[in-house]
Amino acid sequence: MDIFEVYEKAIDDIQTIHRSRLLTQILLSLSENKKTLTEIREVTGSTSQAIIPRIRILESNQLIEIIEHEYYLTPLGKIVTSKIVDSIMTMGGIRQHRHFWSNHYLEGIPTQFLNEIECLYDSKVVADTNVEIFNVYKNYLKALNEAEHMYGVSPIMSTGHADAIAERVCKGIPVELIVTNDVSEQLKQEPYVEKIEALKGYTNFRILVTNENVKFGLTVTDKCLSLGLYKKDGVTYDTTTDLFSFDQMAVNWGERLFEYYKNLTRPF
Repeated sequence: MDIFEVYEKAIDDIQTIHRSRLLTQILLSLSENKKTLTEIREVTGSTSQAIIPRIRILESNQLIEIIEHEYYLTPLGKIVTSKIVDSIMTMGGIRQHRHFWSNHYLEGIPTQFLNEIECLYDSKVVADTNVEIFNVYKNYLKALNEAEHMYGVSPIMSTGHADAIAERVCKGIPVELIVTNDVSEQLKQEPYVEKIEALKGYTNFRILVTNENVKFGLTVTDKCLSLGLYKKDGVTYDTTTDLFSFDQMAVNWGERLFEYYKNLTRPF
């Protein structure tokens, strides 16, 4: 299949919808449920005189139909609208945090998860500043302290993070931590050996090791997602900026990403 050939054949249909704000709005409004003309007017903020000609266009393209004064998406209309929704959410997810994405190394996130970037729309970029020089770390500790469980994927380790995790383990919080081979070797040195030795009796704590070249830091709890990335060069981890979210969609995304790497691990 030649994508350019398909585009040339479908260009009229593509431009008909994407050049018209109102056509798109009508489809989006019907993706939620059937609607009367009055309800479509309320959702779009347009007049019947503006809406009706657009409805005729969508009907002629077999994307919507009317039954007893209510408009529905046809099966074809549902397919087209779902793709429009995906495109809107993807662009919205990119635009919402464009500076964060464009200034970090994204190639380290598996493609299937990067393609769901819209899941992170309702997030907040937290950065260290001259006033709050430990802002990222402070928010990380807050999320950890409020967690009922914690899963993490880490390409780096610090004594501060290790102590914070150990404290939660000692309080009975289930913790699973995936580390890279490099971090695994680091954990075999002091002061980490002593810290890990102190946690040996805790069945709620597991360290797993992956051979994968992980290029992001992930902490996901029952309530929060924290995502840290490498700088654009793909060499230096950016400890000064993280993406935090308390949105369930983002948390679910983080859980799936953790499970993806968990399937690629071995015990420490």
